[in-house]
Amino acid sequence: MELNKQTAELALEKASESNPGAWVDHSRYVAEACKNIAWHCKHLSAGQAYIFGLLHDIGRYAGVSSEKHLIDGYRYCMERGWEKMAQICISHAFMIQDINTSIGKFDMNDEDYLFMKEFVENAVYDDYDRLVQLCDSLALPTGFCLLEKRFVDVTLRYGIHPATIGRWKKVLEIKEIFEKEIGRSVYSLLPGVVENSFR
Repeated sequence: MELNKQTAELALEKASESNPGAWVDHSRYVAEACKNIAWHCKHLSAGQAYIFGLLHDIGRYAGVSSEKHLIDGYRYCMERGWEKMAQICISHAFMIQDINTSIGKFDMNDEDYLFMKEFVENAVYDDYDRLVQLCDSLALPTGFCLLEKRFVDVTLRYGIHPATIGRWKKVLEIKEIFEKEIGRSVYSLLPGVVENSFR
């Protein structure tokens, strides 16, 4: 099955029916952020970036879970032949390529955990992986926001982890890389970011 905008949007719609939640609107804003930033990057496709952002959490179709949604998303995409999308389902949560930097719970069996551990260590990230990692931190279910607001939002839900600060630093580093390339603040490409950040 070809992965295009239509199939991606249909996949998210079906997933939202099986597991409704704020994650769906969050995914839509991540997709818009990815598209808007990629549009200004010569080597990226805005359309492809939109799809990767839209389906990064597609594993949540299987129900409420913590890190299990990563492997569920990977399998969902691999079954459809969407290999790069499958990688992003896992890589978006590991801006630092070390399974121990996870802030969630490994609510999966040992075999799946070991697969994901090895996958994270050996994955070759490109700017699509990094873009989704960045945009995942620029979007709340209510709209775009400052990174710091999203950082606090996630920390309030997941708690403080030994890797929390390192993860924040990595996302800020990715933001700087993209801003250097596009020659402007990423926030300038996110409509309503000020209003949503301070509401």
